[in-house]
Parts: sequence; structure tokens; C-alpha cells
Amino acid sequence: MRDPVVLASGQTYDRRFIQEWLSAGNRTCPQTQQVLSNTILIPNHLVRSMIAQWCTENGIALSPLENQEEDLVTNNERKSFSELFDRISSSSNISEKRQAIKDLRLLTKRNSSFRAVIGENPDSISQMISAVSNPELESNSEVLEDTVTTILNLSIHESNKKIIGDDTKAITFLISALQSGTMEARSNAAAAIFSLSALDSNKAKIGESGAMRPLVDLLEHGSMTAKKDAASAIFSLCKLHENKSRATKSGVIDVVLKAISDESLTDESLTILALLSSDHETVEEIGETGGVPCMLHIIKDDQCKRNKENAVAVLFSICMYDRTKLREVVEDENLNGSLAWLAQNGTSRARRKAAGILDKLKRSIHKTHYSC
Repeated sequence: MRDPVVLASGQTYDRRFIQEWLSAGNRTCPQTQQVLSNTILIPNHLVRSMIAQWCTENGIALSPLENQEEDLVTNNERKSFSELFDRISSSSNISEKRQAIKDLRLLTKRNSSFRAVIGENPDSISQMISAVSNPELESNSEVLEDTVTTILNLSIHESNKKIIGDDTKAITFLISALQSGTMEARSNAAAAIFSLSALDSNKAKIGESGAMRPLVDLLEHGSMTAKKDAASAIFSLCKLHENKSRATKSGVIDVVLKAISDESLTDESLTILALLSSDHETVEEIGETGGVPCMLHIIKDDQCKRNKENAVAVLFSICMYDRTKLREVVEDENLNGSLAWLAQNGTSRARRKAAGILDKLKRSIHKTHYSC
């Protein structure tokens, strides 16, 4: 897999494969057979970063992605865009406004070049949000869902990420939808935040605007698709150091540890924990909330090498920061020998982390004996 993208079903595929599948007229997810609500492909930056990390560690060159954008905008598209926004912002007929918003959602979903029109009309995002803030529209869940999904569709176009992020109302609107929308609106709001967070400047704005707590709530209580969207958004946002403490304060550690214990979203949860484990404050909380036995269980029993790697990376950080957890690790190692096995059979990163923990255990035992 070189260019991972997320389908409407929440499954991740290589772009080339899934585009061929969709171009053949299929409108179902190959894995789940679920009928797709749309055929939008959203770049999966989380999986792409994992691929890049693996390639780096194994000395394999990862070729850059081809530009997927189609920026050629026709006069007819400009005209359609202008007419739609006139209906959204100026019409006194509420039903006409609702239909115009729905039409915009469909156009931005189906027509990739239509998404580029926003670059010529950057103020249109605020105009659309202001229009749906009308008392007669803001309580309409379908209008909210259509507006959120339109912003998601527009955000897929790389040039629009900065435009939307710089808009004074867009991020606040998405966060509001995360808190009060239908499950589909909340899921699409999380997906839009994930898409926008590809830019570091947007990561900062989104984190400062208070997105983390509703994302963590969605990760805990959402549908499976919504949980995956929330996990992707949280991971991407936490690549910015300041957002790591925001995620921790929002309760993400308890939520992901519970997801791992429940064997739901294990891959995503471990990836988030591994990223957060570079933060001292977060590592302390992981250790204090049952993180050690949880990571040891993954190292011993999980069949996925990547999950073992992320678990031992988290455990390594705990052992380095908190010596009080070493006894628990020693007892498990004496019983199961999981770290010794991983130090010989894991991925290159997993081997290094496991060896580091074993060395720490050995030195700790030596010091204990010496002091006695």
C-alpha cells in the first residue's frame, strides 16, 4: 500500500485499487459489502505515516504521491457555484435554501474540479455558515449534516485546507457540529477536522478552539465509523506537541485503554498511545491507569507486529519515566518472557525498545542487589 485512503465505510484501501473498483461501477465496500453513502476518498495520513516510518526503518524509498488535484475550473462551474450561493445567502424561501445546500453537498462530492472554485471565492465558507445560522435552519439536523459534509468535501482539495482553516467561522462550526449534530454529522465533522489538520497551522487553531474534548467523546461513544474518524483526527492533531496535553486533559488515555481492553479499535488506540508516549505527563497517566498490564497483554497475545511494536514503545516510555512500574514488568517477564521473545522476533523498532526495557530491568535488578 502506497497511497492509503479512507472509504465512506471507514475501511482503508490503496487509492489505485479502490479507484479501479469504483470506476468499474461498484458502489459497495469490498471488505464489508456495505452500500456506500458516497465515493469520496479521504487520504489516511495516519496509515501513510506508519508506512513512511516502516520504509525509513527498513531502508526503502517511498516515492512521493502524485498530485490528485484537478484545478481546471470551467465557466459553467463558476456560474453554478455563484447561483447556488445566491440561493443559499439571498433567498427568502427556506425550502429553497435547504435544497441549495443539499445541491452544494452533492456537487462538491461528485465533482472534484468544482471543489477548486472555493479558491476563487474564499468568503463563501463564512457566507454559507452564516446562512445556516438562521433560526429557521440552525435547528434542522439535515441542513447541519449537509453543511458539515460540504465543508468535508471542500477540504479534500489540498488548496482549500488553508482557506477553510483561515475562515473565522469554519472550525468553530465544525466543533459545534461535533457536539450537537446527528451521528453522521459528528462523524463527518471529525473527518473534516482530520482532513484540515494536515496543515500544522490548522492543527494549532483546531486544538486552541477546543476540538479535543468532543473528539474524545466521539471516540468513546460514537458509531464505529465515527470512532475511526475521531481516532484519525486525534492522532493527526497530536502530532503538534501542544495538542498532546490537550488530549490527555480531555480523557483520551482512559478511552483508548478501554478500547484496547474491549478489543475495539485496538490498532488506532495503540497508535495514539505510542504518539502520546513522548510526553512525560501523558506517560505518567498511562502508567497510573492500568497501562502496564494492558501493554504487556498486547506484547504477549496480539498477533499484529505493528500493535506489538506500538505497545512496547509505550511500555518503554513508562519504564524510562517511572521506575515504580519496573517490578510489574519484571514479574511478567519472568513468567512469560514476552520481551525477550520480542527482542529477537519483533520489527526493528520493537526489537530496539524491547532490548532497551530488558537492559533497564537488568540494571535495576543489579542496583537492588548491590544496595542490599
